[in-house]
Amino acid sequence: MSQSVRVNGVSLVYDEAGAGTAFVTLHGGPGMGSRAGDWATFQPLTDQYRLISYDQRGNGESQGAEPYSHAQFVADLEVLRTALGLGRMVLLGGSYGGFIALEYALAYPQNLHALVLRDTAASNRFQGTSKERALSSGFEMDEATLDRLFSGQMRDDQDFHDSFAMIQPLYAAARDPQREAEQLARIPFRFATHNWAFSRNQPGYDLVARLPEIKVPVLVTVGRHDWITPLEASEELAAHLPNSELVIFEHSGHAPQVEEHGRYLEVLRSFLARRVSALAPA
Repeated sequence: MSQSVRVNGVSLVYDEAGAGTAFVTLHGGPGMGSRAGDWATFQPLTDQYRLISYDQRGNGESQGAEPYSHAQFVADLEVLRTALGLGRMVLLGGSYGGFIALEYALAYPQNLHALVLRDTAASNRFQGTSKERALSSGFEMDEATLDRLFSGQMRDDQDFHDSFAMIQPLYAAARDPQREAEQLARIPFRFATHNWAFSRNQPGYDLVARLPEIKVPVLVTVGRHDWITPLEASEELAAHLPNSELVIFEHSGHAPQVEEHGRYLEVLRSFLARRVSALAPA
């Protein structure tokens, strides 16, 4: 059953199950992401870990209040960690959630056993690559709408919904129109959160020079066919993180944790058992 916790002036909704070391997930897609996908995907881990998935401020079922800055998202996570008594945790950040995970690792390294990054980036320097891949994909793309998405200029929730529907076919390695339609109907669109993230946070986002400061074990995972945070972004992460492993999922786009679910969990469990001695089976 979902629960809520008061964090820095807003109520954040979360799900929790299992016991042991905390395994916390950070969803992506500011303004359209939610805990639901990670919660469903990582349920098998509750046999070993205390799984917590939550909706960040201005996302899903959680309350919204500015600022939607990286610093605020990091501060929210730290208060949530303290409020729930999580201690040191494994932190998984997917897509935009990976930005927040990296920022958290730089601010609170003492609170982490390990970091798991999924289809994310340490800078926004690959945004041009993403746009080029969208426009050359063969799917019908309106360049002006694409530019408004990337620059955080959505007019309202319906505009955000319609604009995302245009790019949705790009995300998976193999299309499934019925699944796309079902997914689109479930997404809680909140345009103000998206606009803040892409108009204010993204333009100056670049952590590459600071990546060597992150000493905890890091698993970098990416789908070979990811268009929005392309393989090059994960290669950049792995090249600058001193204690990292890079795993490429050959049959996936932006969501290998779904598209290759079984293998993803195997890779994740193996990494934690090998690289984090405190988590290795007795």
